[in-house]
Amino acid sequence: MTSAPPAPSAEASGPGARSRWAPLRPLVLRLHFYAGVLVAPFLLVAAVTGLLYAGSLQAERLVYGHELTVPAGKTPLPVSAQVAAARKAHPEGAVAAVRPSPEAGATTRVLLSGVPGVDPEHTLAVFVDPYTGKVRGALEQYGSTGALPLRTWIDGLHRDLHLGDTGRLYSELAASWLWVITAGGLVLWFSRRRALRRVRGTGGRRRTLGLHGTVGVWTAAGFLFLSATGLTWSAYAGAHIDELRTSLGQATPSVSASTTAGEHAGHGTAAGPGGAPGRGAGLDQVLAAARTAGLGDPVEIVPPAHGHSAYVVRQIQRSWPEKQDSVAVDPVTGKVTDELRFADYPVLAKLTRWGIDLHTGVLLGPVNQIALAVLAVALILLILWGYRMWWQRGRGSAFGRPVPRGAWAEVPPYLLVPALAAVAVLGWFVPLLGIPLAAFLAADIVLGEIAHRRGRRTYGGAPGMK
Repeated sequence: MTSAPPAPSAEASGPGARSRWAPLRPLVLRLHFYAGVLVAPFLLVAAVTGLLYAGSLQAERLVYGHELTVPAGKTPLPVSAQVAAARKAHPEGAVAAVRPSPEAGATTRVLLSGVPGVDPEHTLAVFVDPYTGKVRGALEQYGSTGALPLRTWIDGLHRDLHLGDTGRLYSELAASWLWVITAGGLVLWFSRRRALRRVRGTGGRRRTLGLHGTVGVWTAAGFLFLSATGLTWSAYAGAHIDELRTSLGQATPSVSASTTAGEHAGHGTAAGPGGAPGRGAGLDQVLAAARTAGLGDPVEIVPPAHGHSAYVVRQIQRSWPEKQDSVAVDPVTGKVTDELRFADYPVLAKLTRWGIDLHTGVLLGPVNQIALAVLAVALILLILWGYRMWWQRGRGSAFGRPVPRGAWAEVPPYLLVPALAAVAVLGWFVPLLGIPLAAFLAADIVLGEIAHRRGRRTYGGAPGMK
């Protein structure tokens, strides 16, 4: 060939840069390929269900509009009167919390626990018109986000496919591997960026590769974020993350609900018959004390758990700017006994809160939801393009051959040993990354040995044949 040699790329600008890192590329390519092929089905399910969840807030407001909204009035009834109306319609169970109407035209929610026929992990939300005291309906509610049946069903589908703890393994597996596949794709893309400039305008596999790589690069930061935040509340990696945060003094704090009001403290709680407010400060005085302490809407009032605990009033706005302050109010005197401001949370506790709220699409409102929907669609396309590239590598009606084995043997020890140590630590910290990776390596070694022995029998054990 007489063409001039290509100009050196940026990645080779440093002396020895290419020679040091080039052996890693085949290993990354093999990991990216197999992880993509094997984990992609789980990621596809997570992306499709995540796309559904991105629009669940609007769907919930549409489906449950009668329960959530009322004609705006002039003066709302006292909270205690609204709770009394809810208890008259639903005397079963006990009052677990009260969420006063946060704005004009919104209903008050009275949350009841221990209601027959309601999932023990859920509460029955009784919706009360704050201006008339009329009960608008009752629905099951899940969690502190206030998710109603539709959103709860979609959330369960995304989280565990409605299969309980066993189903949670799918979502944790997807979150554990998403960042690995993303990081590997970035390494492969930028290591070939000079060659890939010629992909534009071509067809077939090169065009698919160009689409796959370009979309992957532009959405990589979002995927890394989804992976990290998804792991924070996963079953196994999430537990390790909580332990790490606790050991660093970065656990999420909570307001102290203990009270020293004396031996008569139990006479002033909200634990009357059926969970209705009893003697003492009462809900109205408690809410007024929280307002005086600076807690604006929306808030949730949690009655005392027993005779020596206080009311807890906490802000529940997770959209930006977040309102997450909380106070404890003595059930006898109606005075604030403890305060906790979100501004005083440890850094990692704040980041965890913001990360989860971004992941669930509530922090930045519709913009947040649109971004999540775009990421979900992009992930679906990337998976489909990935399988298409595998198909296009093949001949006839067969998929292409896998990436050849033995790439790890080409990696020099000064890179391989630290890499293996890092993988071991990550595998312990993120079990659904480490266990499948160990299983893959074991299967790969076994299959390689079988292929090696077959080759020796085929070629009569000729030297150098594998």
